[in-house]
Amino acid sequence: MTVAPAPLSLRLLGAGGAAFFALGVLQPMYGPLFPFFQQQFGVSTASVGVIASAHFVGSAISPPLAGVILTRISTRRVVVACLLLLAVAALLVGFAPSWPLAVGAAVVGGVAQGGLSSAVNAYLAAAGTRAINFANALFGLASMLSPLVAAWLAPQGLMWPFVVVAGLATVSLLAARIWGVPAMPRPEAQAPMHRVGRSMTLFVVMLICYVGLEVGFGAWGGKHMTGIGVGQAALIVSLYWGGFTLGRALASAFGARFQPGPLVLGCAALATVAAVLGTVPALAPYTYPLAGLALGPVFGTAMVWAAQVLPVRFVPFLLVSGSVGGILVPWGIGLGFARSGPVAVPVILTGLGIALCVLVLVTLRVRRVRVGTDARFPA
Repeated sequence: MTVAPAPLSLRLLGAGGAAFFALGVLQPMYGPLFPFFQQQFGVSTASVGVIASAHFVGSAISPPLAGVILTRISTRRVVVACLLLLAVAALLVGFAPSWPLAVGAAVVGGVAQGGLSSAVNAYLAAAGTRAINFANALFGLASMLSPLVAAWLAPQGLMWPFVVVAGLATVSLLAARIWGVPAMPRPEAQAPMHRVGRSMTLFVVMLICYVGLEVGFGAWGGKHMTGIGVGQAALIVSLYWGGFTLGRALASAFGARFQPGPLVLGCAALATVAAVLGTVPALAPYTYPLAGLALGPVFGTAMVWAAQVLPVRFVPFLLVSGSVGGILVPWGIGLGFARSGPVAVPVILTGLGIALCVLVLVTLRVRRVRVGTDARFPA
């Protein structure tokens, strides 16, 4: 049975959208604050990056835990608990009297982010392409504003950017109180476990490739541009993230007109074309906004597709695979860059794009019969 997408409403998007905006401000904030952490705690340049790594370690730990917890308690309780934990962790980082305490608080903030992202992505994935891409577009918008918030407030005190994050988490709690948090639909039927396992494997590898592309373009774009002698490398990377956010906004507006699988395939193919064109130095600067536009809708739409194919409570476990791609691919590109120079960046990204297209095609082929049927999303 094909489930009609849920209509966009404040009940559906209020708490989740506000929470994703808070997460979008927090996650990119650590990098711009490195000099202020060094000044406050007297840590070296080599050591200050540990606090950002600590945040991502926490965010990688919590999705599988959230997946298990969501089978036992309500989505609302998970979201509220994670928002409270996020607010406390942000204040602890901002007001920490010592470096170890700040790093430990960053781990706690990462755990809160991973759990919150898991719960919200899971119930929005069940709601459809428009809803999940809208929330993720808010995350992208906040990520663009985050460095400005850090640069504006941190000179007045390191605590103030984190006070803003705690305030946004509090606003999200208020939104959850006013509009509630939708429950995830209960599965009406369960497929044989071997079919679930096969589909799960395909989506895991698919997301490893996708996150590798997303992080690869974003993390190595500036180095690629500088290496081929293109000026304004930072602007080009900024345009990549701008295209990324625009892609999610467009998917929120028009994505419901397309089936998730073919939409993911089209986006993956366009991103691969952008990577191929990136091997031509004269065209490379223009390929990054195109790649961002193509990749923006992939994550949210893939989550919707996964929720149509797998039991919805499996969705949080898929987020761990994204962390794997985010760890391995930038490292691999770095090795390729050291050996072959800047051309390695678009070449490796082209290979990842081709792999992603193949995986989507295989998944479309083997998924003729849905492995789990979900109830209609609560209105």
